[in-house]
Amino acid sequence: MKSILTAAGAVLAFALFPQSALAAGDIGGATMGVAWALPFAGMLLSIALGPILFPHFWEHNYGKFAAFWAVLVLLPLMLLRGFEPALGALLHTALLEYVPFIILLFALFTIAGGILVMGNLHGTPATNTTLLAIGTVMASFVGTTGASIIMIRPLLRANDNRRHNVHVVVFFIFLVSNIGGSLTPLGDPPLFLGFLRGVNFFWTTTHLLPETSFAVAILLALFFALDSYLFRKEEGLPVLKDPTPDRAIKLYGKVNILLLGGVILAILMSANWKPGVTFTIRGVHLELQNLVRDAILLGLALLSLKLTPKPVRAGNEFSWGPILEVAKLFAGIFTCIIPVLAMLQAGKDGAFSSLVAMVTNADGTANNVAYFWLTGILSSFLDNAPTYLVFFELAGGDAKALMTTGALTLTAISAGAVFMGANTYIGNAPNFMVYAIAKDRKVAMPSFFGYMAWSGGILIPIFLLQTLIFFR
Repeated sequence: MKSILTAAGAVLAFALFPQSALAAGDIGGATMGVAWALPFAGMLLSIALGPILFPHFWEHNYGKFAAFWAVLVLLPLMLLRGFEPALGALLHTALLEYVPFIILLFALFTIAGGILVMGNLHGTPATNTTLLAIGTVMASFVGTTGASIIMIRPLLRANDNRRHNVHVVVFFIFLVSNIGGSLTPLGDPPLFLGFLRGVNFFWTTTHLLPETSFAVAILLALFFALDSYLFRKEEGLPVLKDPTPDRAIKLYGKVNILLLGGVILAILMSANWKPGVTFTIRGVHLELQNLVRDAILLGLALLSLKLTPKPVRAGNEFSWGPILEVAKLFAGIFTCIIPVLAMLQAGKDGAFSSLVAMVTNADGTANNVAYFWLTGILSSFLDNAPTYLVFFELAGGDAKALMTTGALTLTAISAGAVFMGANTYIGNAPNFMVYAIAKDRKVAMPSFFGYMAWSGGILIPIFLLQTLIFFR
C-alpha cells in the first residue's frame, strides 16, 4: 500500500510541473527523475510478493495490478510529455518487443504442452542424472517452461516410491527450469529479448557455452553424488509402495517435435533473410521478415492445437492460465519499463548515473563482475526478463557493439539473468510451477527460505567460481 501511495503521489507531483512537448517516441529520458521508475518497481514487487503474501487474491486480480501500474506510467507520460511522444514510445515497445515476445512464448507453450511422456522408470541415481541431463539440453530448444512441463512429471513418477526425493526437484529447478535455457534465444525470455534487440541467434550458444557447461557439469556431478548417497541410505529399509509401477516409456504428440523444429527455422529465417521491406505505423518500423516469423509461429501453434489429440494435452494438465498470466503481467512490465529504459539511455546524464558508476571501472571500462552479480541478484527476486533489459540498456544498448567489443559484458548480463533466476522460487516463471506440481504430488518441498538455503549452499559457490574464472 505504501508503494502505491508513493507512486500516486509521484503522479500528482509530475502534474504540477508540466514539461514541454517532445517529438513522437522521444520522452526525454535525460530530464526524468527517479520517481518515473516507481511504477516499474511496484510492478516487479507485486509479481515477486503477490503470490506469496496473498496468493488467492493475486490469482484473481493480477491483471488489475498490471493495469494499475501501467496507468501510473501512461497517464503522466501523456500529460507531461505529450500524446504523440507517449503513443510513439508505447507503440515502439508493443510492436517491436512485447508482441513478438508473447507470440514466441505462446508458440513454445502451446507446442511443448502437446508433447507427453508416459510410462515410468525406476529412479536410480543414473536414471535421474540422465533425465536431468536430457531436460537441461532440451531447455535451450523448447524453453525452460516447455522443458519443465515435459520432464517434471516423468521425473516425479520415477521417484515417487523414494523416501528422499526433494533434492531431485531442487536440482531440476536449478538445471532444467533455469541454467539449461542459456544457449539459445528460445531457452529463456531474457535471451529472446536480446535477440529482438539485435543479438545473433547463435551468439549465446558460442559465448555462454563455457559458463553453462561449467555449471551443468558441476551440478550433475553433485546431484549424482548426493542421489547415490541418499539412494544407498534407503537400502535395507522396508520398500515403499510404488504408486506408479515401472512400465515402458512412451512418447505422445510426436508431431510437435517437428513443429518445434519449425519454430527454430522461423526464428533463423528472420535473422538471416533481409528483404529490405518495411511497414511504418506512426513512426514504428516493422520489417517484413519479423512479421513473417510471427505469422509462422502463430500458424505452428494453431497446427499443434489441431493435430494434437486432446487426451495428450490432458495428460500434461494443459491449460491457458499460465500463458494468460504471462501476457497480462508482461503487458504491465513492458509499459512500466518505458521511462526506465529512456533514463538508462541517457547514461551519466540521466537519473541512474549512480548505477552507471557501479558497473563502470575507474578507467571507463565495463565492470563485468558487477554486471554479472547485479543482474543476477535482481533476477533472483524480480523477473529476469526486464532485469536483463535494464542492464542491456545500461551497457549501451547497441547489440553490435555488445556482441564484439562488449562481448564479455553481454555474456555477464546474460549469464546473470539466466543462471541466477534459479536462486529463488520467484526468479523465473517455471520455478514456482515446478514447485506447485511437486507439492501436489506429495513431495515435501522446502519453504521459500528453505529453497534459498539449497541455492545458497550449492549455486552461490558455483557462481563465485564462475566469477573468478570467466568474468575477472
